[in-house]
Amino acid sequence: MSSVNENSAKFDWVKGFTVDFDLKTGMSTSDAVSSKRHVSNLKGMFADDKATDELITNGDPLVYEFYEMGAPEKEGDLAFGSSITYPGKVGNEFFMTKGHFHTILETAETYYCISGKGYMLIESPEGDWSAQALSPGKMLYVPPRYAHRTINTGDMPLVTIFCFRGDAGHDYGTIETKGYRKLIVQNDGKEEIIDNPKWK
Repeated sequence: MSSVNENSAKFDWVKGFTVDFDLKTGMSTSDAVSSKRHVSNLKGMFADDKATDELITNGDPLVYEFYEMGAPEKEGDLAFGSSITYPGKVGNEFFMTKGHFHTILETAETYYCISGKGYMLIESPEGDWSAQALSPGKMLYVPPRYAHRTINTGDMPLVTIFCFRGDAGHDYGTIETKGYRKLIVQNDGKEEIIDNPKWK
């Protein structure tokens, strides 16, 4: 997620505040800040570089966006917002978020799915991993030390509401450098988890 300090002044974190999230789209008409990620923002992260370049050349579609509340980055505060991963594929690999560890590695996070379907791929630095199914009404707990990435395997936006400690920070660099050990792809019309040929 982007830096939250610049957004925190919009809300009275001392006295409390309310904010809306549409329970179908995940979008907010309040002062939540939307950040968008297109295929070009994930260049090199999908397995099929040729398919990635073709999509970038032919419109560079939106892969995901998120709305965040700009929590103060300090202990005791909670950051929260919504994440929307759109349907689509790069080659045979489903659209996904970049994924991240938290800078404070011992940080857990929760996600509540309000629409769509897919998976949260989670992975520890030691190599333990799992793919947790997401569907409307399911709440997911991501344990401390686990990187997490949302993957949309359906034909409509996959929308989640997330919450984590305000000072946790985000480590995207490790994922950008190493990738995830596993990918979720579609082969012969079926979802399949495979080894990532780019994993380092």
